[in-house]
Amino acid sequence: MSTSASAASRRVKPTLDTKFHIDYEWWNRDGQELRVYLLSHLSSEQRGFFSEHRDTEEVDWIDPVTAEVHQVDALQRALQEAARQPDFITAHTSLVDAVFRVFLANNNTPLTPVELSQQIERPPMTILRTLTGATIYKGIRPVIDDES
Repeated sequence: MSTSASAASRRVKPTLDTKFHIDYEWWNRDGQELRVYLLSHLSSEQRGFFSEHRDTEEVDWIDPVTAEVHQVDALQRALQEAARQPDFITAHTSLVDAVFRVFLANNNTPLTPVELSQQIERPPMTILRTLTGATIYKGIRPVIDDES
């Protein structure tokens, strides 16, 4: 993100209608290990696979409709599988992790606090206050028009 986009994000006063997403560039700028954090969202069985296969980045995936074989990111595929499990987001999942998991499950499609509230069953104002405080949690930020 450019300096002007960063400055624009500081000027934005998010509301319940502001869309948020995971800003993956934040992870690069902040020096965080995204793949390590993503692994924490997998089931223990899935994490075990990655601990035994540390260098596995791509796997063959067979499209169930066309039967075509595609090379896909193994971690992304595992996250998609994890997102289909009923315990991926529970009442005990922290608010930030629950929001992050919603974005993982929906391919990072931007959502408002109201839309997020419907999926994680937390008050929209609590989501808004958490995501707009002084701390940027896990790169979850408002969508800035000039980022596209």
